[in-house]
Order: sequence, then C-alpha cells, then structure tokens
Amino acid sequence: MMNASRIFTVTAIITLLSLAGCGKQETPVENAVESTKDALDMREHEKLKDAGENAKDAVDDTIEGIKDEAGTK
Repeated sequence: MMNASRIFTVTAIITLLSLAGCGKQETPVENAVESTKDALDMREHEKLKDAGENAKDAVDDTIEGIKDEAGTK
C-alpha cells in the first residue's frame, strides 16, 4: 500500500512539473507584431497592459534602489 502512494506522489509531482513548463513560447515574429502594436497603441486592453508594464518598471526601480542603498549590485 505504501508503494502505491509513493508511486502516485511521484507521478503527481512529475505531472505538475511538466505542466508548469508548458508556457506559451512566443516566436520572434509574434514578438515583433506585439512590439509594433505596442508602439502604435493598437494592442487589446492597451491601457491595462501599459499600467502593468509601468508597475513592473516601478518595482524594478525600487529593487535597484534598495540594492544601491544596501551597497550591493
């Protein structure tokens, strides 16, 4: 009985890890189209995406400021 539960656990872990790696990979053409639409403000939900990008930039700047203050880079 213990062996069956171990096999199930290992199988579940392997399945979850393999599913986590199945993210959508964008091709260079898809990246170019997205960048062009971004530059022309033609993306779907443009304002929401811009707000997310601005928030990410603010977090990155904050992290850099903390690193500078801590004396690490």
